[in-house]
Amino acid sequence: MNSKRPPAPPRPATGPNPSTGSAERLAVRAHKSRSTGSVSALRNDAAPLWLPPLPLPPDSLAFALDGAAQTLSAVRSGVALPQALTAVTAAQGTTLARGATQDIAYRTLRSLGVADALASTLVQKAPPPQVANLLTCALALLADPPETAAYAAFTVVDQAVSAVAARRELNFAKGLVNAVLRNFLRNRDSLLADALAKPVARWNAPQWWIVAVRRAWPDNWQAILEADRVQGPLTLRVNRRMETVTGYLQRLAEAQIPAQAAGPYAIVLEHGVAVDRLPGFADGVVSVQDAGAQLAAPLLGARAGMRVLDACAAPGGKSGHLLELAEIELVALESDGQRAARITENLARLGLSATVQIGDAGDPDAWWDGRPFDRILADVPCSASGIVRRHPDIRWLRRASDIPNLVALQRRIVKALWRTLARGGELLYVTCSIFPEEGEMQAQWFESEQQDAVRLEAPGQLLPSVAGSGKKPDANHDGFFYARFQKR
Repeated sequence: MNSKRPPAPPRPATGPNPSTGSAERLAVRAHKSRSTGSVSALRNDAAPLWLPPLPLPPDSLAFALDGAAQTLSAVRSGVALPQALTAVTAAQGTTLARGATQDIAYRTLRSLGVADALASTLVQKAPPPQVANLLTCALALLADPPETAAYAAFTVVDQAVSAVAARRELNFAKGLVNAVLRNFLRNRDSLLADALAKPVARWNAPQWWIVAVRRAWPDNWQAILEADRVQGPLTLRVNRRMETVTGYLQRLAEAQIPAQAAGPYAIVLEHGVAVDRLPGFADGVVSVQDAGAQLAAPLLGARAGMRVLDACAAPGGKSGHLLELAEIELVALESDGQRAARITENLARLGLSATVQIGDAGDPDAWWDGRPFDRILADVPCSASGIVRRHPDIRWLRRASDIPNLVALQRRIVKALWRTLARGGELLYVTCSIFPEEGEMQAQWFESEQQDAVRLEAPGQLLPSVAGSGKKPDANHDGFFYARFQKR
């Protein structure tokens, strides 16, 4: 997989100004685990406390709704969605409900703005957090258009009531849950219209986020926010050492998996499938990687025999692509030990290897052996504002105050890495952000700051884009920024 999300267990929310850790560590945590951000009047600011397993069949919708509500509570308190799901699954004591719980949690976060707006209208007095979050999950499911709804409306209402009734301490709220959800169904059209008149509900993003996108991209802001509301496609990168795009498309056709080419190494699937259904995935024939992210390795232009650094490398998607393209001496650097282990695991699946080091990219004295690199890929920590269609919790976890901290961290890293680059070598600066403060403004700052830096041609800002009529398949990608510099 190619995700910058950590698999570590969830941590309690730290709040805006934690007493421990430097600003740099906070910025890294914001990138890695998507720090907290306000969500709604029903927000639960306490650290997540996992509830005992629901005394209902684990394959029931009620069981999954209960888990999704706990997951949402954790996200509201500052835990990244994947980590929250892992913790909830462990607390439930079974994996039978993980798929349904995950689906409901993702659906809810993709509709959180409207679901919270509906809850605020329909619930006069805030109930206990678990009840409030369960109502939000149920309203998100009921607000889906009928043609894409995951469950019948009456089933959602019945199972939401069952989920509350099954917990003795929450049994008193079953009448409230039943009344609220049936009220919504009776007045669905008017309630949705009123909710969607509010920008936070219309664009499913916090108000500060909407303002920031509009300020940065006055001519494109609506298209960007609209693209963020659409789930990203499953895009594959073909390992050119093992297969061609044409050859793998044939293998997919034989497996009855519709797909089309989307770049020199990219294939976009018409519908998402489990990776274990992909021919040759376990053997490293393909990897999951967004089309926009697949630009990094070719842009770096590493050639056989070069010494290359992939800074901030976990989970190893770009490292793998670099090694697929050329016989290079690769150092993959990562500050987190658990995430560094994932680099090794992912490269092993591809039949490739690199020198994996644990260290702070902004402090080369702690890990650099003094041998200069010919190429450096600086995929630095960022707001991740370009990948929210795949990670819908990001916009709710992020705070406006994160951006200045991240900008400072990015500058520290790229400036420190520059001295490890050989003369004539090239550094590729990458973020998965759409905010100019982390992109073009950083590139201009670096060019003026480093007198020996020459800016080379690169794509610059890629804004999130979705497939549509008349668009090429490679236009369906996340948001990234690319800038190249040569050391003279």
